[in-house]
Amino acid sequence: MKSERISIPNSSGHQLSAYIELPANQKPSYLAVFAHCFTCSGSFAPVRHITRELTNYGFGVVRFDFTGLGKSGGEFSDSHFSANVQDLVDVCQYISQKYIKPTLLIGHSLGGAAAIVASHQLKYIRAVATIGAPSNVGHVKHHFEHKINEVLQQGQADVKIGGRPFVINKEFVEGFNTIALLDIVKELKKPILIMHSPFDKIVGIEHARELYHHAYHPKSFISLDQADHLLTSKEDSVYVGNVIGAWVKKYYPSLDNVILDTEGEQLVGHLNLMDDEFTTSIQTKTHALIADEPIDVGGDDFGPSPYELLVAGLAACTTMTLKLYANRKKWDLKEVYVYLTHSKKHMETGEDSSKNKIDFIEKKLKFIGDLTEDQRQRLLEISAKCPVHRTLTNGVKIQSSIME
Repeated sequence: MKSERISIPNSSGHQLSAYIELPANQKPSYLAVFAHCFTCSGSFAPVRHITRELTNYGFGVVRFDFTGLGKSGGEFSDSHFSANVQDLVDVCQYISQKYIKPTLLIGHSLGGAAAIVASHQLKYIRAVATIGAPSNVGHVKHHFEHKINEVLQQGQADVKIGGRPFVINKEFVEGFNTIALLDIVKELKKPILIMHSPFDKIVGIEHARELYHHAYHPKSFISLDQADHLLTSKEDSVYVGNVIGAWVKKYYPSLDNVILDTEGEQLVGHLNLMDDEFTTSIQTKTHALIADEPIDVGGDDFGPSPYELLVAGLAACTTMTLKLYANRKKWDLKEVYVYLTHSKKHMETGEDSSKNKIDFIEKKLKFIGDLTEDQRQRLLEISAKCPVHRTLTNGVKIQSSIME
């Protein structure tokens, strides 16, 4: 999956911070835009998990921060519901001009309500999926209801939402009173997927019932059993991403962006020489990634180089081995950093030379935790015993054949 940070101007002149995530082959079949929950950001972990799962279904996904949140410009008081909807419309219009038109809107919590309204305004949106969305936009006002009188009397007030301080004003408060969401749902007449947890303590399950009741078919409901409102369990957010990816396929024509078949092997690599220079799609049974070469050698730099992927395997194996060893010894190892560089060195002198070069991998380790010097030295020794390290140093025999 390729992630690119972009900046999107909104109608108010603020720059919205956004990321566009692409599937492994960099060629999305369709684009989706994700609207995050109230006071969250596009970098919120569940948003990233859902986004990554959708790229496995061939989708490109744009996730962004609303005005005044995350890394976007503006003030939080500018981020009332009507402004959120406009931000979402602005993002879709920008993406339409710079990439391709998005056709799916996804929204979490208040972002789900914004996705419904924006999809009603944008004719090219084909479907919308909501997660824990309220049926009444004014539901959000319970976060600052005790400060509304102060806002009306003094023009603004300091509030705490989710433990974080914000400043709200009269426009912010009134921005949650202008939308009759259920009327819009009834007029939407586009495929809608409503996902909600019956254990949601922030936005009750009755909101999902109201949304579903007012929506026209095709409409679907998925119960997020045992999940909380913020999808704090990674298992729940990954599940949501997979459900959306599977559900939306029914309403979208199938394009030539299929997941590569490993043919029973551990992984497959594929390079289309007609379309790409070096960009190679790599697929395991459950994960997709991409390899490329740097721009200075003729590649597009869409992913790590082959040697970077090689040492990445060594890094991963090293950290996992050290975790297992430290856990068994009950040592206070909290974090491990493995820094690796592959190069060609002269076999005898270790200096760069045009002759008699061998592959040389330099591994540097950093340990975080309350460890004695003896423990640190032992971890250094154990790092050389990880399976990938031993494979690389023991020599490897590669058998090649041609598949029909």
